[in-house]
Amino acid sequence: MKILKIFYYLFFICIAVIIVLLIASAFPIPGNYKVMIVQSGSMEPTIKTGAVVVVKPRVEYKVGDIVTFNQEGSSKKTVTHRIVEMREKDGAVAFVTKGDANNGTDQREIKKQEILGKMLFDVPYVGYAIAAAKTPYGFMALIVFPALIIIFDEIKKIRDEIRKSKQKKFESERFDPVEIEPERKEFVRREPEKYARKTKII
Repeated sequence: MKILKIFYYLFFICIAVIIVLLIASAFPIPGNYKVMIVQSGSMEPTIKTGAVVVVKPRVEYKVGDIVTFNQEGSSKKTVTHRIVEMREKDGAVAFVTKGDANNGTDQREIKKQEILGKMLFDVPYVGYAIAAAKTPYGFMALIVFPALIIIFDEIKKIRDEIRKSKQKKFESERFDPVEIEPERKEFVRREPEKYARKTKII
């Protein structure tokens, strides 16, 4: 039973984490933090495919920083790569980026204003669950499954309480005290074999 309870609580902790990250990936977070899902293996083994990365804008970026920026021609798709070189371009700094697993650098250089933030940390594989939760069926599963578990758990608790109540009632009726000497107010229990009532416990 203890093992089942541990799994029970771990399951709901995981659900809570997924919900928090799902909300964080869809809405702005105080402090200008952003939550992104890594959808490719270009940064492996540093960042696994399906990981969630938390990024925050910095005043300055340097070589070695892992940064997230918008993919060229898209404001919704992002890339998380490492800065490997800094160059002067038109009086401004341009950053050359590269995925740790890629053989060559990215084709285009990025400007500072294109960077969404520097990666602070990542959570492996959670991105798969968040991506699934963003689909209609995944979102329903995220709500329905925990709700069903809670309902079944409450039904089980109610059933156990009913059984305990019936058991106590049976025991009290089986061993009712009988007054044998009124002047002394002394009581004895009836003999169970002789006076036991036929009661079925459910």
